[in-house]
Amino acid sequence: MPNSPSPRSPHSPLAVLAPSLRDALDRVGFTVESISEVLGPAAHAALDRGEPVPVRRASKTAGELGTLIRLFLLGDPVIEHELRIALAPVNIHEAVAAGLLDRDGDNLTAALDLRALDLGNGPVWVLSDLEDSLRRRTLKPEHVLGVGQASLSLLRATPTASVGTVLDLGTGCGVQAMHAAGYASNVVGTDVSTRALWFAEANAALNAMTIDYRAGSWFEPVETERFDLVVANPPFVVGPARVEHTYRDSGLALDGASELVISGVPDLLNPGGTAAMLASWVHIEGEDWRSRVSRWLPDFGIDAWIVQRDVADPAHYVGTWLRDGGLDPRDEAAQARAEAWLDALDEYDVEGIGFGFVYLRSIDGPTEVLAEDLTHGFDDPLGEEALKYFERSAWLRAVNADPSIAWSARYQVPEATALEQVSLPGDEGWERKVTRVHRGDGPRWQHEIDDSGAALLAGMRPDGMALEDLVELLAFSHTGEEATEEFRDAALELVTGLVRHGLINPVLDV
Repeated sequence: MPNSPSPRSPHSPLAVLAPSLRDALDRVGFTVESISEVLGPAAHAALDRGEPVPVRRASKTAGELGTLIRLFLLGDPVIEHELRIALAPVNIHEAVAAGLLDRDGDNLTAALDLRALDLGNGPVWVLSDLEDSLRRRTLKPEHVLGVGQASLSLLRATPTASVGTVLDLGTGCGVQAMHAAGYASNVVGTDVSTRALWFAEANAALNAMTIDYRAGSWFEPVETERFDLVVANPPFVVGPARVEHTYRDSGLALDGASELVISGVPDLLNPGGTAAMLASWVHIEGEDWRSRVSRWLPDFGIDAWIVQRDVADPAHYVGTWLRDGGLDPRDEAAQARAEAWLDALDEYDVEGIGFGFVYLRSIDGPTEVLAEDLTHGFDDPLGEEALKYFERSAWLRAVNADPSIAWSARYQVPEATALEQVSLPGDEGWERKVTRVHRGDGPRWQHEIDDSGAALLAGMRPDGMALEDLVELLAFSHTGEEATEEFRDAALELVTGLVRHGLINPVLDV
């Protein structure tokens, strides 16, 4: 595509073209639902696998929608007169001039990637640079990524409760900002890449959204402002201090980009404001990753929930990102790149690279950090869970200051919490080995408990006894005496631990 005009200019050809392109896509029905319907399950699965032939065959009988599927999803050339019909009212010459299409005689191909997406508040369309899932391409340094797996992960992990102001730090093509437009009054998106902002503004115009996009590095465009919610999918790839692709490389060594964002975002939050971010951190020999990430936060004013979703060994990590950049690990140049990358990790005794979500809440008190592994499988989005976590955390802070709050409270065991007992064959038949409670929703947490803990939960009712009375009753039923201090401490520790992960809930008097 030729050099783009200023990304903030209302006269950007692609942004000017956007309303007519939106009309065409809407008229033809270029949506996730319609595409899935016309392709059918088999061809749609082939599209996800990067296999064009089944998709091409299925699209041939899909009329104008099939034409746009071949053009934008497969990258096939389309004859001009056929495309004029499918893209009406788009002016084909203007589409070529704007950089949307490339011309080769009477054939036209997509110069940009265009995808349909459902963000939960209606269908949207996202423009980005062409990717290499169906055609091999070498990604340029200024490549602007579309909606990749990391973007989708953050979309599902972001709270969507109504807020006033949202900052999308490092907006890229603008998908997180467009998501925020569905639940926020005002959205600001920033990026150091002019090309990324060019796409972001075009996408806002394509979807008839008003988003304030600003150019600048890291926090510079918003350093004097505060927000109710900050979302960030920064260039968090761990490696040497270089920039090969701006969407993933920060120019900072190791996990410096994640450290910079996590340490700086607290200053951007309004009182009670929240942040939802993706990040990576290195696992250094002899160092706990939890301590490493916790050190990036200020000593006061933040409640942090950090969840590690995966840990990759360095060799697998480097190979994955080489392929992400369009390199074949079998090529000599790629092997040299891998050698240098692994040498850089070895220099710092990196044993693994962790990846996950960082949630922050602005509070008036000393910083609290819970960093934990969440590597088991679950399907429910984390966004809503994060807000509930901070609500439970606030209640636990109050309990820490005044334990009588917990002792006088009544509790409810949610329907999603189940009791599980595991027994194995023994010399005298089945022998119980494990008793635990686990959540059937959200992050699907599990906690092991003993028989006393199971009995305590069995007695919890919203209109039942307070915890103190339950504990005394349980102790008397087992020993015929009052509860000891040790028994009370163990009960309170169990209850607060289960509350933290939502396995039981305090009943709050209205």
